[in-house]
Amino acid sequence: MRRQLGDAISIYDRSGVIADLEDALADYFGVRHVVLTSSGTTALHSLYAACGIGPGDEVIVPAYTFFATVTPLLHLGAIPVLAECDETGNLNPEDVLRRITPKTTAIMATHLWGLPADMHALKVLADEHQLLLLEDGSHAHGASIDGQRVGTFGHAAAFSMNGPKPLSAGEGGFVLTDNQDVFHRVLLHGQYNKRCRNELPTAHPLYRYAVTGMGLKFRIHPLAARIALEQLDHLNDYLDGRARVAAHLHEQLAELPGITVPQPPLRVRSAWYGLPLRYHQRELGGLPPERFHQALQAEGCHEVDRPGSTCPLNLLPLFQAPGALFPAYVGRLGYAPGDFPVAEELHRNTLKLPVWHREEDMPLVDQYIEGIRKVTEHHRDLQG
Repeated sequence: MRRQLGDAISIYDRSGVIADLEDALADYFGVRHVVLTSSGTTALHSLYAACGIGPGDEVIVPAYTFFATVTPLLHLGAIPVLAECDETGNLNPEDVLRRITPKTTAIMATHLWGLPADMHALKVLADEHQLLLLEDGSHAHGASIDGQRVGTFGHAAAFSMNGPKPLSAGEGGFVLTDNQDVFHRVLLHGQYNKRCRNELPTAHPLYRYAVTGMGLKFRIHPLAARIALEQLDHLNDYLDGRARVAAHLHEQLAELPGITVPQPPLRVRSAWYGLPLRYHQRELGGLPPERFHQALQAEGCHEVDRPGSTCPLNLLPLFQAPGALFPAYVGRLGYAPGDFPVAEELHRNTLKLPVWHREEDMPLVDQYIEGIRKVTEHHRDLQG
């Protein structure tokens, strides 16, 4: 970090730590092009814009996700079509199929809490209907299906490197693609001037816009890029450690009443951004999830979380009545509570644990296990 302070704290082109990190990410994911951005949200915005998504285009998105997966579409005038989730919280391909119309241009898949979505089924759907398949891998750096990394199944992918993500820059993001036109348009959308003048071919039909691009600055800070580059060297070790801790948690918690612990299918590797616990109220005498969570907090399990902003989007005012902030959507978009019962029930009964990765974390992990076990064993005492 000191070295970076001495080298540069503002980089206008693809040089220095920016080039180093983009090259390292391209090698890690096995893709042709990587563009760093200031956040995962800006990565998503540039991805959608670079794929030509615009006014009136329908994009099928998960009903259950962090809202930034979808909000850039509102800025582009596109129509987000929410689709129901499966038991993992990821897109249900059968529901996606029901929502395809002649206006559908793309399917956006997320990988909730680091567990990959059913990308094989979604790719079949996208190919059959000639749709773009896009990925938001913000929870799932390094996750894979049959050895293929998340972020490489579709036309392009966006990732966040915010704080606690498996790969962190503090704040930052990036876009992956093998498509050269998408790459050039990502540059034009948020990188402008030196990068565009240096990296777009002079014969490109949009080269004359290189100086201004689309006028948005989505560059990552070099200090953030340096943090991420150092973290990337350790990512696989972190993921191995998370997998060991997740397996231990699964083994110890699987037999407890009232709790279901996810287990990835064979040949699927989760990034374990978080460990979602599915709460079953009936198995604990009808004890509400709110009361169960309060009891865990009282036992010192302060890192057990009931996710808030990652939720069924139909519960948020922005997707119920967007017209107050986006007047163009008055009368065109309006979801309501109850529209996605599977996602809503799953969200209501999800408790999330962090997944630690170091051997020295194991005593703390075991304390959490004992706290959860104690609350389940004494659930009758919590009634009333």
